[in-house]
Amino acid sequence: MEYLDRTDILILRELQKNANLTTKELAAKVNLSPSPVFERQKRLEREGYIRKYVAVVDPIKTGNGIMVLCNVRLKHHSKEYSQQFTSVIAVIDEVVECFNTSGDYDYQLKIYARSMQDYQNLVLGTLGDLDCIGSLHSIFVIGEVKNSFSVPVKL
Repeated sequence: MEYLDRTDILILRELQKNANLTTKELAAKVNLSPSPVFERQKRLEREGYIRKYVAVVDPIKTGNGIMVLCNVRLKHHSKEYSQQFTSVIAVIDEVVECFNTSGDYDYQLKIYARSMQDYQNLVLGTLGDLDCIGSLHSIFVIGEVKNSFSVPVKL
């Protein structure tokens, strides 16, 4: 891991708040001229500190009013089952996050659905067709307390 100085950290913090800042605006926020800020930002991208820039879309406005945390237990812990599961999950648009976890479940999925019927179709159809799945446990989110895409970057 390369060394991040105070300015690098400030750049990362500001870009996490608003990745749409121009170089000039970012430079003003970190008290540096635009040219060095541009070079630092490009270095942070090259070195993988900044993986990508995205637009955060409102799920409600796009008709995805149901969020589900779905815990998945595989039938057996095998490379074959794990690969089968992850290859299918990777192409399901409704699954926006997938974590391999420890504890009672092997994976946790964050899923957006338009309706309960759509979620049921996903579970009974797509997920239900996977022979590798032993069980599912669905948790329906009734409200968000905190939803941040920022990673803590400490000075």
